[in-house]
Amino acid sequence: MKITPCLLCGGSGTRLWPLSRKSYPKQFASLIGEESLFQASARRVSQAAGGLSFAPPLTITNNDFRFIVAEQLTEAGIDPGPILIEPEGRNTAPAVLAAALYLAQHDPEAVMLVAPSDHLIPDAAAFLASVEAGLSAVARGDLVTFGIAPTRPETGYGYLHLGAQPDGSGQPIALRNFVEKPDLANAERMLSAGDYLWNAGIFLFRVADILAAFEAHAPELLDPVRQSVTQARSDLGFVRLEPEAWGMARDISIDYAVMEKAQNLSVVPFSGEWSDLGGWDAVWRESGPDARGVVCSDHATAIDCADSLLRSEAEGVELVGIGLENIIAVAMQDAVLVAAKDRAQDVKEAVAALKARGAKQATQLPRDYRPWGWFESLATGARFQVKRIVVHPGAALSLQSHFHRSEHWIVVEGTAEVTIDETTRLISENQSVYIPLGAVHRLRNPGKVPMVLIEVQTGTYLGEDDIIRYEDVYARS
Repeated sequence: MKITPCLLCGGSGTRLWPLSRKSYPKQFASLIGEESLFQASARRVSQAAGGLSFAPPLTITNNDFRFIVAEQLTEAGIDPGPILIEPEGRNTAPAVLAAALYLAQHDPEAVMLVAPSDHLIPDAAAFLASVEAGLSAVARGDLVTFGIAPTRPETGYGYLHLGAQPDGSGQPIALRNFVEKPDLANAERMLSAGDYLWNAGIFLFRVADILAAFEAHAPELLDPVRQSVTQARSDLGFVRLEPEAWGMARDISIDYAVMEKAQNLSVVPFSGEWSDLGGWDAVWRESGPDARGVVCSDHATAIDCADSLLRSEAEGVELVGIGLENIIAVAMQDAVLVAAKDRAQDVKEAVAALKARGAKQATQLPRDYRPWGWFESLATGARFQVKRIVVHPGAALSLQSHFHRSEHWIVVEGTAEVTIDETTRLISENQSVYIPLGAVHRLRNPGKVPMVLIEVQTGTYLGEDDIIRYEDVYARS
């Protein structure tokens, strides 16, 4: 049976600040291992196992992340499949419904595996075995959710109350009811009871069955989301949902809209390792602390520390901790977090405080990702700015000009094809070119490796909005 994975890829990234931010939330970062959580999630559901085979994933994301999604899937060697662009975040119910309606256009009997793209599940084979176990319930028309065997009295997760004790077989069990995030006393009670599982927010069902559930329990969502899907337009290979109808859909989670009301629910218990990496304490726990409970990144050093996470994410920045205990310390190029480990969930309060002050570090990474590559600011003064720009092989920036600044480009890796007004020429490593104020220009990487250049801007105004675009070229040749 072929299953279509539907990866939910939104989020604001506040709890893992400063590495995760609104402009680049945690699913795109390499928190555990070399791959990003998004890449690992896509790879997990892109391999045949047992009686399973998977179609290319369908990803639901927003406009800001569309090129990151496509880029990371391509880097991982995974067929990107359809990428649906939400005009604005409306929570998981409209997102899942849009995916179901999109798939229904081709196969209303298709099976969907809906999963967040920012969860850690190290044992992919065990997870796929649980998915296969859920197919028997799907075949009889059930909506299947996955429950995680709890290992501690966790107050940060919702729970699933089962109709029977798990017997260790991993087969589906009827769901009695959903339980909201509990206080510590109730979490301890549920852990002892044995018939409660953490709610992983992962679902398996046929398209026809989830559409019937929306019809029965959230019919007000059907018309706006259906209209948004049917009026969607293709844009550079993405599927842009129609914004006006989408904006009329209620902002509500799939649990509240459908799952808590449906009667045809089954739960597959999953006893393997799982984490939503919902805070730096979870990253510390899943990173394998040493005998003293310390986790250090490559550019961090712990001296006489215990039960702490020290992580440097900035090139050339060495983080050193001395005599620390129960501390989270994360250093970035433009921001540093130091927090007590048991206050990890309060990081979002720090983000809110930075937003209130108007600090760009609250939401924006120093590195700005674009369809052609990325850039970052290295130095800024009153009338100058120095940037590093990386352009993917075959990619090009838009044909453009500026009112207030001139630019000097120095190629340090690869070869650049530079167009200035009517002239086009190749600039190799250690060569440079000057772009006068007002000149119409374009930069392209004609090579097979990334091209890196240093850009020096000089002028009276250096904002990103000082630009006239004449033609955008996003596709790689």
